[in-house]
Amino acid sequence: MAVDTTTPLLDNHPNGHSDQKPVNWVKEFGYESKRLWKLAGPAIFTAICQYSLGALTQTFAGLVGEIELAAVSVENSVIAGLAFGVMLGMGSALETLCGQAFGAGGVRMLGVYMQRSWVILLTTACFLVPIYVWSPPILELIGETTEISEAAGKFALWMLPQLFAYAMNFPIQKFLQSQRKVFVMAWISAVVLVLHAFFSWLLILHLGWGLTGAAVTLNTSWWLIVIGQLLYIFITKSDGAWSGFSWLAFADLWGFVKLSLASAVMLCLEFWYLMILIVITGRLSNPLIPVDAISICMNIQGWDAMIALGFNAAISVRVSNELGAGNAKLAKFAVVVVSITSVSIGVVCMAVVLATRDYFPYLFTTSEAVAEETTKLAILLAITVLLNSLQPVLSGVAVGAGWQSIVAYINIGCYYIVGLPAGILLGFTFDFGAMGIWSGMIGGICLQTLILIVVTSITNWNREAEEAESRVKRWGGSAGEH
Repeated sequence: MAVDTTTPLLDNHPNGHSDQKPVNWVKEFGYESKRLWKLAGPAIFTAICQYSLGALTQTFAGLVGEIELAAVSVENSVIAGLAFGVMLGMGSALETLCGQAFGAGGVRMLGVYMQRSWVILLTTACFLVPIYVWSPPILELIGETTEISEAAGKFALWMLPQLFAYAMNFPIQKFLQSQRKVFVMAWISAVVLVLHAFFSWLLILHLGWGLTGAAVTLNTSWWLIVIGQLLYIFITKSDGAWSGFSWLAFADLWGFVKLSLASAVMLCLEFWYLMILIVITGRLSNPLIPVDAISICMNIQGWDAMIALGFNAAISVRVSNELGAGNAKLAKFAVVVVSITSVSIGVVCMAVVLATRDYFPYLFTTSEAVAEETTKLAILLAITVLLNSLQPVLSGVAVGAGWQSIVAYINIGCYYIVGLPAGILLGFTFDFGAMGIWSGMIGGICLQTLILIVVTSITNWNREAEEAESRVKRWGGSAGEH
């Protein structure tokens, strides 16, 4: 497949979609923006629905009692958060391979790729089981009280089915995303969220099952998402992408493992970076108020991150599809459009945070001291929200193009060699407290974002398209030989 650099941007669209050639840049932007939102809108909605499952369970547990709330919160953010990061990261290898294969017309291989990813993620889940089993001493090690650690550890054991649901879910999602079947995931997630809300109330509060009810509903909800998506794939055959279970799932596993590990390292380093902020703040001399304030900010940042996650998925699909189809120009243009769109939304979100900084803390706390500290930290939250509008998008470009291992090295350098030490230095040595810790870590995000901007700007997209073609041939060819 030769890369045609003279083709007008929106002519000869892959997979049979042809568009009228736009006459100017504004129309080109409009066409690409429409494609982007068709992917990003449902992806954002799906991310919010799935994020809400844990948040709702936490809310209902809080109505039972303080220890129940602490158990669910700690298991959700630390134990399940760790597993979620690893599984999402390893599953993201599929975004590169499925997206580029779909763009190149190699639809038959998508089902095999998904099965290979299942094999790797289910094996990884088995390796993560000990973290769930021995979570009480692990939680005590990072500073949790014995009472909370034991309650969270008991809840973690009950949540083991969720770990294996993650292992099944993320490959399925990447499989469907790469074919732009995002509305299916959105509908299934919405229906499950409604059922989850009702059964959480019924089991946790009405029938008084407490933590047992929380575990039953949360596990069931995640498995309902998996089963719903699988039924759709098995019944529709996903337009030829699914042709049944195959022994090819066990072929070429080592290459898959390497790309999966690179994806996991890249995403986990990002995913855990701001989580570490709360742990480090807990080491301050009077940590209660700053920890509460940062927790409130991280809660808001978590909801905002769902928007960025939607754009991350959308641009990953756009870039991988276009590179797989040999459309280097359109891949590059998609990056420009998504960057402008996401940063514009980031500016609006930043303005909202700054405008409401005297009011939003009271949605989460009745303490004047905590609210005051949260208001102080709001400027850093606003900066983080703006940076996080662009940074995940650039990571999505990296996944779409298959640069995971490069970005993993960039993340280690910027986050853990620059940002984290700078935060510790400002927070503890210079005694700036939570403001200093967060400011240093924002420095790491700034540096990483700047480097990714440079990397994306100097990319030779024609060469990336050629690399995508050879990658599709290499993976598809080896599969076809078995």
